[in-house]
Amino acid sequence: MQKFVYYAPTEIVFGQDTELQTAGLVKKYGGNRVVLIYGGKSAVKSGLIGRVEENLKGEGLEVLSCGGVVPNPLLSKAREIAKAAVEFKADFVLAVGGGSVIDTAKAVALVLAAPEHDVWDFWSKKAPLDKAAPLGSILTISAAGSETSNSTVLTKDDKTPPTKRGINSDSFRCRFTIMNPDLTMTLPVWQIGAGAADIFMHTSERYFAKILGNHLTDEIAEGLFRDIIKYGPIGVKDPRNYEAMSEIMWCGSVSHVGLTGIGAKGDTAREGDWACHQLGMAISALYDSTHGATLSAVWASWARYVKSQNLPRFAEFARKVYGIAETDDEKAADEGIQRTNEFFRSLGMPLTITELLGHEPTDEELTKLADECSYDHTRSIGSFKTLDYDDILAIYRMAK
Repeated sequence: MQKFVYYAPTEIVFGQDTELQTAGLVKKYGGNRVVLIYGGKSAVKSGLIGRVEENLKGEGLEVLSCGGVVPNPLLSKAREIAKAAVEFKADFVLAVGGGSVIDTAKAVALVLAAPEHDVWDFWSKKAPLDKAAPLGSILTISAAGSETSNSTVLTKDDKTPPTKRGINSDSFRCRFTIMNPDLTMTLPVWQIGAGAADIFMHTSERYFAKILGNHLTDEIAEGLFRDIIKYGPIGVKDPRNYEAMSEIMWCGSVSHVGLTGIGAKGDTAREGDWACHQLGMAISALYDSTHGATLSAVWASWARYVKSQNLPRFAEFARKVYGIAETDDEKAADEGIQRTNEFFRSLGMPLTITELLGHEPTDEELTKLADECSYDHTRSIGSFKTLDYDDILAIYRMAK
């Protein structure tokens, strides 16, 4: 078994009506003046924001509500909310939404702890990531896993073209997250499907790692794969199915809390590979595409490109996850890749960049994607197989 450090401090409160516990949890973690961050008007129209505000104010807490966070969250919005939160003298950040809202809240928490800095200073390494104001979340979209992870992503929208970047720190992990599956049942089925794809990919990025050897980690990962493959399509077909939506929600947190990658340290100082996420983030940056859909569009091409690095790993994936009986490793691996594409299709997700964008990308467009993904030829990605600019462009062309 490989050496590892596992740290998952977020208190998870799971089940129906758990959002009614919000005020008590905020007070438990020292909050008095709360900046409440949310996304679109649907959170207001559903009555959720009103219920949460009433719950907080009923316990004597001061609340500043800030909405308007969009998918692929923007630096400009994070700056706007951070400025308001500093002026309000907030001492606690509460995110009500999905990954984009929680990621924005993490940016605001960093600024509240070091208000002399601009938000992007933390992304550009001009400011340390060692402290953040306490934050919590009420999850309404099962996908990103930001409610339990140590990562956050913003799109730098004051740059042309925009660029999407992520950072990691334990300082801005949520102190608590409230997870009520009922809150996910009114989502569009596209969003449920994209979320399930993202959940699958958070474990895939860790499972296909350069360093293996922790058997229990593999068993947990393979179990999560099987669970999201079973319940993801059910949730897409029947969003009111509580069992399916609760399984999807819990899969989302477990998939990105590090548990499915313990001991799988790659070359990139993060556990696992993460090449597909980098490929997908470039597409999101340039086309504002849904994150989970960008991952389904590139995964099979990435898998076929890198599988020779460790063919038995792909064969094991096929046999343990899909029950494929084929004894030839290459045939088993290929069947596992095909079955994964069928899973993505059952979620309503695209399997190519052309499907994703609604038009066939030109080679110039693919080159621009490779430029963005490689940070203009200044970095490689991945650890299962290290991918340079030429590799990145080749995968985009395969995924076209």
